[in-house]
Amino acid sequence: MEGIEVKRYEAIKEIAKILQDELVVCNLGVPSKEFFNAKDRPENFYMMGSMGLASSIALGLALARPDKKIWCIEGDGALLMNLGSLCTIANLNPKNMTLIVIDNGVYGSTGGQKTHTSQATRLEQVAIGAGFKSSVVISSQEQIVPILEQGSDDCRFVLIKTEPGNSTVKNIPLSPVAIKERFKRSIE
Repeated sequence: MEGIEVKRYEAIKEIAKILQDELVVCNLGVPSKEFFNAKDRPENFYMMGSMGLASSIALGLALARPDKKIWCIEGDGALLMNLGSLCTIANLNPKNMTLIVIDNGVYGSTGGQKTHTSQATRLEQVAIGAGFKSSVVISSQEQIVPILEQGSDDCRFVLIKTEPGNSTVKNIPLSPVAIKERFKRSIE
């Protein structure tokens, strides 16, 4: 992507810097591994499968726990696989939810195949069309923290443009069951 100088892992590390008591649902594959390595904590739910469903799981969590801030870290390819979730999230408008889409224009965890966002599709415009009242695009690492620290009276859609590519990080040493149980205990 022309003009973009942020790598996904660097963007994830910026997000991790400002986490306090937010519950976070993270997209499957390499983004989850990068998030685990950036800031592991029980309040993080790492997707180990079910591509495209992080946003739906985060929505359910936001509706069930309106007393908590819910952040979802989703990828462009994963969101494209469950595009209907944008309409549902926007129409329900959980004020405690922030949907952070890291758009690198490729399916990074399945071999780097290009997504439609590498061509004409603009997810931030799709989000507005779906009904999001708050949609912002971040294209530099320096913008991530200040924009995420801003509050909103509505559910937020935040798109972070990054370069394609995966970092070399260690695998998550937890089983899917252990991740689920640990996360459940953190929200009880």
